[in-house]
Amino acid sequence: MMTTLTAGALRQPSAAARLLGLLAIALAAIGLSGCGAVNRVPTLQEQAKSAWSEVQNQYQRRADLIPNLVETVKGYAQQEKDVLIGVTEARAKASSVKVDASTVSDPQKFKDYQDAQNQLSGALGRLLVTVERYPDLKSNQNFLALQSQLEGTENRIAVARRDYINAVQAYNTEVRTIPGRWIAAFLYPDAKPMETFSATPNADRPPNVKF
Repeated sequence: MMTTLTAGALRQPSAAARLLGLLAIALAAIGLSGCGAVNRVPTLQEQAKSAWSEVQNQYQRRADLIPNLVETVKGYAQQEKDVLIGVTEARAKASSVKVDASTVSDPQKFKDYQDAQNQLSGALGRLLVTVERYPDLKSNQNFLALQSQLEGTENRIAVARRDYINAVQAYNTEVRTIPGRWIAAFLYPDAKPMETFSATPNADRPPNVKF
């Protein structure tokens, strides 16, 4: 009986053994601090958060342009009521999706945000296509200025998304591989993998809004 108990005990790590394991990880982390390994996880995390903020900033910039764009088009093409309403509703839906620091590590929240922005992109694209039927609108100076700003914003969105994807890839790789995984588990337990944008057709370039 004693032999059986001893063998069973050997199969289960003792509290002391687990503590020693944690101490070993801590000592290893301290030993790596000289080369910056300990600080790499929070550094990459902050870079990814900063990139995410820029994505939100550029999407907000686009949202701010849309009301003036809709009003300008309405002045020349009131008969395009369904398209104008579609853009307005898509903008309202995209603006209603609340995002915070937890969004980047919550798959459902992130998907909701991406879906809403994609729907707005589609509605906006349909609006811009209708402009082809209105030569006077295409030559309107206010519309031309909005067109230029929108095109610039779409370019900024594409760049911001690319930078965010790259930052998240670096961060996720760090927290999922050794020694970053060990360091994150012991020193930064809140360092969770972040979500990234899924590929969509022509996602590597902004929509063409030239007329």
